[in-house]
Amino acid sequence: MTKNRAQKDYVYKMVKSPVGELKLVASNDGLAAIMWEDDWRVRLNIVAEDKKNPVLRETERQLKEYFAGRRKTFDLKLDFAGTAFQKKVWHALLTIPFGETRSYAQIAKQIGKPKAVRAVGAANGRNPISIVTPCHRVIGSSGHLTGFAGGLEAKARLLGLEGTQVKALEKVA
Repeated sequence: MTKNRAQKDYVYKMVKSPVGELKLVASNDGLAAIMWEDDWRVRLNIVAEDKKNPVLRETERQLKEYFAGRRKTFDLKLDFAGTAFQKKVWHALLTIPFGETRSYAQIAKQIGKPKAVRAVGAANGRNPISIVTPCHRVIGSSGHLTGFAGGLEAKARLLGLEGTQVKALEKVA
C-alpha cells in the first residue's frame, strides 16, 4: 500500500546561504521544499533530519554553485506538493531564464489563464521550492519588487546575483 501525499514522509537538512539559513526538504521522490526561516507556506510531514540524504546533499551542492555564480540552472528531481493549478504555475516559473523576470500577468497568460493574475500571485507565493523554482524572478507589472517569502531584501539579492536590474523595493499591502 502506498502512502498518499498527506502521509508521505520527508527529511530535512539545514544549510547556510548568503540569503540566510535554508531548510532543504526531500522525499523519496525528490526535492520537496526550500524553506526560509519562519516559513509558514509549506506543510509537509517532516519526520527527521538527514544530513546524508543524497537529494539534499546534491541540492546543497548546486545551491553553493548558484550563490558562487557558477550555476544558472538547477538539475534536480522536484517533488511538488500542491494543487494542479499551483503545479502549473510552478512549472511556468521553471521556464523563466536566469537573469530575466516576468510579471504575474505574463505567467497567467503563459499558462492559458490570462484573467487569473491574482490566483497566479497566490500560487507563486506558495511555491515550496524557492530559488530552484525561481519565484524571485516574478515582479509586479510596474517593474517593482513585490512580496517574497524570504523577504524583499533576499529577493533583491537573488535578482542582483543574477544580474537583473529592478526598480526600488516596493512593499505591497
